[in-house]
Amino acid sequence: MVPFFRATTCRVRTLLALALISTPLLAQTVNYPTALVRTVMPYSAGSGPDSVMRHVGELLSKDWGQAVVVDNKPGANGWLAIGEVKRLKPDGQTLLALDSSYMALQPHLYKKLPFDPVKDFEPVAGLYHTGFFIVVKANSPWKSVADLIAAAKTKPAGVSYGTWGLGSVGHVGTAQFEAASGIQMMHVPFKELPQLYTSVANGEVDWAFGSAATVGPLYRAGKVKLLAYANAKRLPGYEEIPTVAEAGGPANLDVGTWVAIFAPKGTSSAVIELIRAGVSKTLTQPAVRERMATFGFQPWSAGPADLAQAMAADTQRFAQVVKSAKISLDK
Repeated sequence: MVPFFRATTCRVRTLLALALISTPLLAQTVNYPTALVRTVMPYSAGSGPDSVMRHVGELLSKDWGQAVVVDNKPGANGWLAIGEVKRLKPDGQTLLALDSSYMALQPHLYKKLPFDPVKDFEPVAGLYHTGFFIVVKANSPWKSVADLIAAAKTKPAGVSYGTWGLGSVGHVGTAQFEAASGIQMMHVPFKELPQLYTSVANGEVDWAFGSAATVGPLYRAGKVKLLAYANAKRLPGYEEIPTVAEAGGPANLDVGTWVAIFAPKGTSSAVIELIRAGVSKTLTQPAVRERMATFGFQPWSAGPADLAQAMAADTQRFAQVVKSAKISLDK
């Protein structure tokens, strides 16, 4: 019995060792990519996400020996881009780059969506995080978030804020801000970002949320003032701007978004791991980090599990805010 037991134990140990060794070897021997890799995005050419993805794609092209191109398909709530990738073969040759508003917010704004973020896509890799400032006109009498809140409490619905549309991150983020501060303000949605921030600078609306990419040039030109950054930490490059909590606002107010890469459901874990590793490598490159910094983006080297967790957390958070504020985009 003893020799048999020892022999069986040895066989088990040998099989386990082979399994551990073969897993990375299988990942290394996956034939990917076999042709041009296309990344579809619902953003226009020249936008922040587009610029970052093109730079990342250039570096991936050199590493993989295959071209990695960006295919811009804006419009229709992002559903043109999402719908196309959803229908494609899950081989990793076509990817999708999206922000959290599509994957965590939209499911709460529409009763019916032409896609399911979890059932139709595999999370692959994070690209970056970006947060938002509270922006007011340069000569605003408000010197802090506490001043803004005090004004809103003095004149209920007398303080106006602008956003880039109903159901946008700016709209939902402000609903979050209102609930946390015990105030109500008047919402003024805009169709175009330049028009929104011009209106803030001119005093046509009292304030708006804005990213470093959208309001940075106006801030540096002295046309707007940044009261605070809606995040737990100050933004590198804008260290002079306090967080909302530091400026007398509610604690833990986090208004921002992330951009990440997804693949059609059924894409193999081996292919996903190769893409994740490649993207993660590019995010360590100084040139990529410098490009991101110009937009106020912070690199986010997240893998599938981290990305799935972020989606789940944001989905839960958005669900509560949207329901409480009664925000809907269904007609």
